Amino acid sequence: MKFTLLGTGDAIGTPKIGCDCPQCTRAKTAGTGRLRSSILIEKDGHHILVDSTPDLRQQLLRAGSPHIDAVIWTHGHYDHFMGFGEFYRVQKIPPVYAAEPVLRYCGETFRFLNFDRIPVEPYVPFTLFGITITPFIVKHPPAYTCGFLFEAGGKRIGYTSDTNRDIPKQSLALLENLDLLLLDALVPSHMTITKHMNYLDACTLAESLHAKQFRCIHISHVMPWEYPHLARDGETFEFP
Repeated sequence: MKFTLLGTGDAIGTPKIGCDCPQCTRAKTAGTGRLRSSILIEKDGHHILVDSTPDLRQQLLRAGSPHIDAVIWTHGHYDHFMGFGEFYRVQKIPPVYAAEPVLRYCGETFRFLNFDRIPVEPYVPFTLFGITITPFIVKHPPAYTCGFLFEAGGKRIGYTSDTNRDIPKQSLALLENLDLLLLDALVPSHMTITKHMNYLDACTLAESLHAKQFRCIHISHVMPWEYPHLARDGETFEFP
């Protein structure tokens, strides 16, 4: 399995439009930034996209224009599904896997597209292209939101999507001793956002779960660039 972080930013992205904060200024000067958070999973020539962000066209071009065989939606917020329309007249519209409330809400936005909509149940594994995928509930009020556990070849990778620290115990049990944990860390440790984790929340959670590797994603423009464990756009992880 190969995981590519197509984007690591929050709903606004970095640099933020019209912002001259130190992080945004550095991004503009260096020609870098953080696109909205999503991941590309590759296995045996198949490609799974987790969340279809508004930056999807740019993200797929950067990734070499892979054919997407399936899409997973974590929840119905704009920055996590609205780029799905980019598939129009580009390739056969891929099937989408998501919890039923998410599938219903997001699917209504794209009712003009003809695609398969496959509901999945939290804590009930399903298989795509040799990868066992288990949805699990996280806490991102008021949106119904799921993270996902990916398993293949004895390797286990967890993706928490947007969440605050109040993750159900049943979900946390799935995330013990992961080979890689990707988790929400919207702001620095001195800030509190009720819908998300801050940097300290994320680092503390990763340590408590004994993750072999972890990266913070869904990072806002107020997060300094030099913090350890911050993911970067285009970062890849390969698991034989």
